[in-house]
Amino acid sequence: MRIKTGDTVKVIAGKDKGVQATVKQALPKQDKVIVEGVNIVKKHERPSQLNPQGGIIEVEAPIHVSNVQLVDPESGQATRVGIQEQDGKRVRVAKKSGQAID
Repeated sequence: MRIKTGDTVKVIAGKDKGVQATVKQALPKQDKVIVEGVNIVKKHERPSQLNPQGGIIEVEAPIHVSNVQLVDPESGQATRVGIQEQDGKRVRVAKKSGQAID
């Protein structure tokens, strides 16, 4: 998976299409990511020590990694990600500008 925690991504499909935000968590085994403010769902929570009232809360649900694209640091547009070897290290590279991401 070429999207990592902390990356700025743009949603390219789904109900939040066009939104640009950062990745809070990457779930590589499921091929999903959790993005700030994207794919908000309502979750019923029973009363607990942390939330004695319980009730319905809004939570960010995971979104499939194919529905987001990394934002190019140079142009600010959504771009695909490639891998290149520079100085003996594997580096992620933006396909649009060719600039290294890491």
